[in-house]
Amino acid sequence: MFTTPDLCDDHPDEVRVLAPVLRTYGGREAFCGRAVTVRCHEDNSRVKDLVGTPGEGRVIVVDGGGSTRKALLGDMLAQTASDNGWSGLVVFGAVRDVEILRTIDLGVQALAAIPLKTEKLGVGDVGVTVTIADVTVEPGDWVYADANGVVVSSEALHGDA
Repeated sequence: MFTTPDLCDDHPDEVRVLAPVLRTYGGREAFCGRAVTVRCHEDNSRVKDLVGTPGEGRVIVVDGGGSTRKALLGDMLAQTASDNGWSGLVVFGAVRDVEILRTIDLGVQALAAIPLKTEKLGVGDVGVTVTIADVTVEPGDWVYADANGVVVSSEALHGDA
């Protein structure tokens, strides 16, 4: 197990800490893994594509531009992500179906909840550098999240990662 405060204490020069704007929505409070990044704005087509692939314990980092007008993740996509072995999602945007998200074995941190779904226009980029909550995340970076916050590192910081 890890805690983000311990990671910050033990590796102060190696962690980048996201601004404290995200809330926990998933059934798994603490999660970590290598980042798979996606940039999309009010269209979760690429998120849907990613959750349908083998997660292998990785974390999807979604740069939704901070928009809370449409949900980039809901219960069906979250369940698919869990079923496919994703560790969690960090969404710089909104989610929905929060009552059900809490029951799914998946870490989910996001800005807010809203009941509106997105259009599926096929828009978005996967595997790009993103900046969310004042932190730049590269594909393959390590993401650690718990009730204290989210930290990112270029290197694995914990033996169980």
